[in-house]
Amino acid sequence: MLAAFTFNTAENLPIGLLELIAASLRVSVPAVGLLVTGYGVTVAVASVPLAHVMRGVARRHVLTTLLAALVVSSVVAAPATSYGLLLAARLLTALAQALFWAVLGPVAVGLFAPGVRGRVLGALSVAGSLALVLGVPAGTWLGHRAGWPVPIAVPAALGLVSLVTIAALLPTSRPDEEQAAYGTRPDARRFATVLAAGTLSATGAFTGFTYIVKFLGEVSGFEQDTVSVLLVVFGVACPAGVTVTGAVLDRFPQAALTTAVAVQAVGMLGLYAVGTEPVAAVVFLVLMGGALGPVFMTAQNAMLHCAPGRTDLALAANSGSCNAGIAAGAALGGLVLRFADVRDTFLTGGLLTAGGCAVLLGAEGVASRGCCVAGQGPPDKA
Repeated sequence: MLAAFTFNTAENLPIGLLELIAASLRVSVPAVGLLVTGYGVTVAVASVPLAHVMRGVARRHVLTTLLAALVVSSVVAAPATSYGLLLAARLLTALAQALFWAVLGPVAVGLFAPGVRGRVLGALSVAGSLALVLGVPAGTWLGHRAGWPVPIAVPAALGLVSLVTIAALLPTSRPDEEQAAYGTRPDARRFATVLAAGTLSATGAFTGFTYIVKFLGEVSGFEQDTVSVLLVVFGVACPAGVTVTGAVLDRFPQAALTTAVAVQAVGMLGLYAVGTEPVAAVVFLVLMGGALGPVFMTAQNAMLHCAPGRTDLALAANSGSCNAGIAAGAALGGLVLRFADVRDTFLTGGLLTAGGCAVLLGAEGVASRGCCVAGQGPPDKA
């Protein structure tokens, strides 16, 4: 959980430090923004290849190596006096994170009985989502008071604690002999369905969310100070949604994924339809925030069930497609803004998310009809 929190904090820290870093290194703000978008693209491209290359290495060794890379990259990034060195350090962190999420899930859930794996994923997801609620705001606050290198260095200390703990306590075993190394119900069609729905949902979410500050100010009419508070509310809604979903994930794995995607679609389309009303805007903003974390978490859980081969490769594909969706969504939102207004970014994003929901519902309908034709009855949701 600490490692998940640290990686997600390190990934998003530059968002709150853009202007400070730009002024210190004498580069433009968009160039510093590349530290975030370039990070996401690296994760998207490298996840599956790295998982494939490291598939035979003991997971304890993999996790300690990834955390060592996080520590080293943070130590290098903090005193960086050139943009090139900072970018190189960030890309090293991105390469580590590209494999981290693929390995973390199977290792963690493999330590527990299959009946509680959803709750284990929920705990990891809560820790990861707290990075946006606590890690990034705290890092931004610290950076404005002590200088941007200080919060950039903090992940090194947190990562070192995780590294030592995992090195000392995690059992060493062959990757293909671990409890969660393979899907419990391998299903290539279900795997492709979840991957497609997750990509559509991530693309849809960030088509709108990338421009949420502009939307809340120009469409909903909130003052800047209120917008800052609403971003905190959005951030709190994310781990709250993960907590609630994690509690029922083991009982209703398929329904949890479909529901999370549907709630995200409702939140985005609601913002488009009635976002001009401040109260309604807050309600639908909370719905969107409450669904964002659960969508990724429930997709991860589905991969642990339906992976047609190794779960680490399936989770790497899921992480890569999610990051690709995030980058594509931000670009698509910018394209929409060139030809329409900011409300239309949420319409576009909401329709893409609704498309992801339709993919899931359609696949479930086909599966149900197939089972009934074969005389087997509807599929077991567990």
